[in-house]
Amino acid sequence: MRRFKRVGILGGMGPQATLLLQQRLLDSVQAKDDASHLPLLVDMNPQIPSRLDWILQQKGDDPGAVLAQMAKGLEVAGAQALAMPCNTAHHFSQSITNAVSIPFLNMLDMATTAVTDKCVSGDKVGMLASPATIEINLFEGIFAPHQLNTIWPDNLGNILATIKKIKATGVSDTEINTMQNAANECIDKGAKCLVVGCTEFSLLSKQLDSSVPIIDTLDLLVVAIHQFAVE
Repeated sequence: MRRFKRVGILGGMGPQATLLLQQRLLDSVQAKDDASHLPLLVDMNPQIPSRLDWILQQKGDDPGAVLAQMAKGLEVAGAQALAMPCNTAHHFSQSITNAVSIPFLNMLDMATTAVTDKCVSGDKVGMLASPATIEINLFEGIFAPHQLNTIWPDNLGNILATIKKIKATGVSDTEINTMQNAANECIDKGAKCLVVGCTEFSLLSKQLDSSVPIIDTLDLLVVAIHQFAVE
């Protein structure tokens, strides 16, 4: 029987996004039976302190400390690498990597590679992501060294409200329409590609129409987990 390497998932941010990651991993395997699928260790912890509260309002507990403890637990349980289906939480990636001796499959690194493959110096990258990432220079910080400019929809409050709505009640036509309008706005502003940089938006990314490439960071993570597990 084929042996796979086991990946630990820092999950719960939000729960639906973590389940979506697992579903897309299942779909990525041409399975003959149960044993064909990839082994995962999933810490589904929806009680991780709010990343938005910590970043936007400087209140609550530090999510990084909780993520570090989760990472240690997954390593002890047998994980040989870690992955986290939450873009904003990558702000705390240093806390995770400092806590363990196993690799962390970083979605931001993957996003940089994917975007620079589609865009050239001076291009605009349309962002469908949490406005909280602007406060911490998350995407701007990785794209600026490549002379790529991030552009955002004008109504960031509406984007943030959509994230919270999806976390609370899931995806409806209202959220799909909101994000389609946001995508169209970014394209009208000159975006050469769109980055789905929030895993709540990954829940609806397949339903968006676009005249430019759409790069979903959750899809990139699926590929990286699969490659790590089978190599």
